[in-house]
Amino acid sequence: QVQLVESGGGLVQPGGSLRLSCVASGFTFTSHRMSWYRQAPGKERELVAGISSSGGSTNYADSVKDRFTISRDNAKNTVYPQMNSLKPEDTAVYYCKREQSLYRSGSWGQGTQVTVSS
Repeated sequence: QVQLVESGGGLVQPGGSLRLSCVASGFTFTSHRMSWYRQAPGKERELVAGISSSGGSTNYADSVKDRFTISRDNAKNTVYPQMNSLKPEDTAVYYCKREQSLYRSGSWGQGTQVTVSS
């Protein structure tokens, strides 16, 4: 059974930093592209960052480029966003996702709340 378990969310001050984790199980982690999405109240879910199966290629939304860094540790079946210089606009529920392929459907974690506020 596919499981994606996020952790690390919480309350942080503007300008602060946070690192989230997503621990994956139930599939061959090294064979899949992984991504982070977020959804703020009243808004559609949006892609934040993605990383290739090997970790050799990454992509970012324009709104987080130069502030967020996605990485993965394939030995630990874990994917991270390091989030720096956080802004109130970053407040959202953050979701880990295994991206779909030709052979497997996508899969979502339950999400973790990030709140950036004074």
